[in-house]
Amino acid sequence: MTTTTLRAVTHRLATTPVEQLPSIAAFLATSLTDCAELLSAPQAQKSGKTESDHSVQIHKLKTRLATLLQDRTIEGRWTAVVLVKATVEAGQWEILRGYEPIVRGLISILAKPDPISTRKMAMIALTRIFHLTYQYPTLVREITTPHLPAFITAALNLVSVITKLPSGSTRKVKPNTPFMETVLQVCLELVPRHPTIFRPFGTQLRSLLTEILGSSSLYFPDPVMDIAEQLFASLHKCAPKDKAGSGWTEDCRATVLSIHRAADYVFRAVVEQWESVDGGLVSARQNFTQNLADESSDSLGLASWEGMHAGSDRLVTLLRLLSNFVSMPSTATVALPLGSILDVTSRLTSVTAPSDEGTRSGVQTNPQIGRDERELLWAELPRIHIACMDLLAHVTSVLETSATPITQNILEQITWVFRNENTSRNVRLASYDLLSTVVSLNGPAMSKQSVTSITGVLRACCNDLLPSSDESGSQGKQQSDAKPKTKNGQATANADSFLNPDLQKNRKSQTSQFAELERAASGLLQTVLTCVPPQLLVGSLRAEIDRTIILVSDKNAMLASVLNPIPAIKGRAAGASIMPFLARDFADSIEVEALIRPRMPVLMTAPELDAYAEVEDEQEADEMADDEVYNAAPEAADFLKAPAPAPVETKTTSQVPMHKRTYVEERPISPAPTEKKARLEESANQQYPVVTRTSTSASQLAEADAPERMQPEVVTSQAPAAPAAPAAPEPEEESDDEMPTLNMDSDTDDEDDEDVNMEG
Repeated sequence: MTTTTLRAVTHRLATTPVEQLPSIAAFLATSLTDCAELLSAPQAQKSGKTESDHSVQIHKLKTRLATLLQDRTIEGRWTAVVLVKATVEAGQWEILRGYEPIVRGLISILAKPDPISTRKMAMIALTRIFHLTYQYPTLVREITTPHLPAFITAALNLVSVITKLPSGSTRKVKPNTPFMETVLQVCLELVPRHPTIFRPFGTQLRSLLTEILGSSSLYFPDPVMDIAEQLFASLHKCAPKDKAGSGWTEDCRATVLSIHRAADYVFRAVVEQWESVDGGLVSARQNFTQNLADESSDSLGLASWEGMHAGSDRLVTLLRLLSNFVSMPSTATVALPLGSILDVTSRLTSVTAPSDEGTRSGVQTNPQIGRDERELLWAELPRIHIACMDLLAHVTSVLETSATPITQNILEQITWVFRNENTSRNVRLASYDLLSTVVSLNGPAMSKQSVTSITGVLRACCNDLLPSSDESGSQGKQQSDAKPKTKNGQATANADSFLNPDLQKNRKSQTSQFAELERAASGLLQTVLTCVPPQLLVGSLRAEIDRTIILVSDKNAMLASVLNPIPAIKGRAAGASIMPFLARDFADSIEVEALIRPRMPVLMTAPELDAYAEVEDEQEADEMADDEVYNAAPEAADFLKAPAPAPVETKTTSQVPMHKRTYVEERPISPAPTEKKARLEESANQQYPVVTRTSTSASQLAEADAPERMQPEVVTSQAPAAPAAPAAPEPEEESDDEMPTLNMDSDTDDEDDEDVNMEG
């Protein structure tokens, strides 16, 4: 089937007009994917009569694709790029072998005035080819090493213009280029795998990235900024092996110094109470009579900026760049500057916006700065604090349990910012995410004081999850305010509110629901219920959390609450479980079913359980043997006379309560045909169990005739009412199934007869 498909693809490519190929390109690419087994099979395995046919069809496919790459029409080149990528992914090594002409054709497309989609797909196809050749040294030597430098040059030319300087070549960004995101993403993918090839382009890439990150005149979307920050953090991999670690350390140090320099200008409207732990840090000198601006480049080489918004953007960019340095894998062992990072975040989070009631945060303003600049700073502070929390979240994620020594410091920064800026939805979102990361790693080791400090954050989570409680009141107020009076005394009304009374209510309910915020709040509550010891949570807070997750039907949080109940404390009743609410809301959930009705069978085949059972059986057997030896009377030859065959007797057992223990004993089989009868010794200080005999059926009587098999006795231990005389046997009810009692003459003397009467 694959042979037929491959033949059909080559036939369609050869016979279809070039102008019509884009319409069937998707179908041909899918068909080539179905031929992956044939295209990737080595030549040695293509045996049989069709071997030559397979080789001919593959050769035709390669030749046709190379021809289409050099075609004069845009349709032919576009179709060739799409099919080349599909063929390479299907055949891999077998197709890449001898694929140099097609690689050169793809690189040449980047310099042609083709549509944007064609050149973007050409870069993506080339990146995929270089990725596939990475695991084959032969293909790296034949394809990647000679062609990757030309590809990097062609890609950078799409987004920048090279400029010759005495210090070296630099890149200037082309304005409004549509290829920036694709080019940066391609470089980010290839730098970790081929750092040696990128080493000559390190200076050009750094100049390009610094212009992107530090530009205040050109606008770049957030995806472009994210990729540029990640690529800048990975440039240290292009350094020689002995300088990769030092390059990472120098870049981190330069980033921290740039953050402090930008903060000197942005925070000049307040008098900072922060003191740095770095003695070598020097604050920038400023002229408060001039506008807010940094007219020189910083330690990273970023350009100057002017204005409060530009300064805040610079701070946020540098903080995100430092986060990438922390989370980006490095080629060498590096020392994380944890003290410098905490110093930066402590400085930036110590300045908070004052509340509406007054300066509750205790920030002292600088009288030399006007009110307008201070208000601009209050508006920009939430963005800066969110970037600080993201940086701390990256640090905690990288260090994991090693971040325990700095947990208290992080909690203090979170609670300080949250207490003063919890009106911002983005601040709450960042606080929930960071606190969830910290609690998940260090929750079991948290102290009572640490848990108490985050009580306000947890109550805010409950408020964010619950719907607004004053919707009806606000709705009535809006309807009353919708009729303002004019000067003439005539009231004007909003006609839409009368036509659709629920319009305002629905609009408010829709705008008050934020999926990300609810997700973060729910995740934090679930993490706290799972990781924090239940006894550390205040009773009222735990009740509020349980009430909230019940009202919003949060299954994961309810499961966490049920699995970690409130422990019983002396002087206080045990907390109630919310399992009934969980079972009511999620009765069809398999997790709830397993929690409420566990059906795990007892594993009796376990070795330790078998050993335990054998020990119990041995102990019980020993006790039964001891009782049998203790109750047996010693044999006396004086009371025995001529041996007689063992009589078959019917046994009657008195009624015994069900709670009494009953032992089934078997008489030892004696080789002699007769059985000796033991005599019971009478003792006034010891009581013996009452032994009675019951009637047997005909089959049991027949089995009793065999000398080797004896019927077992049922011996019951029962305390007698009077210790002096044995209890008289109860009269038995006559039954048709019972056999008559055999009367046999006794061969013993009178004394033996008395013993028998005592037994019966």
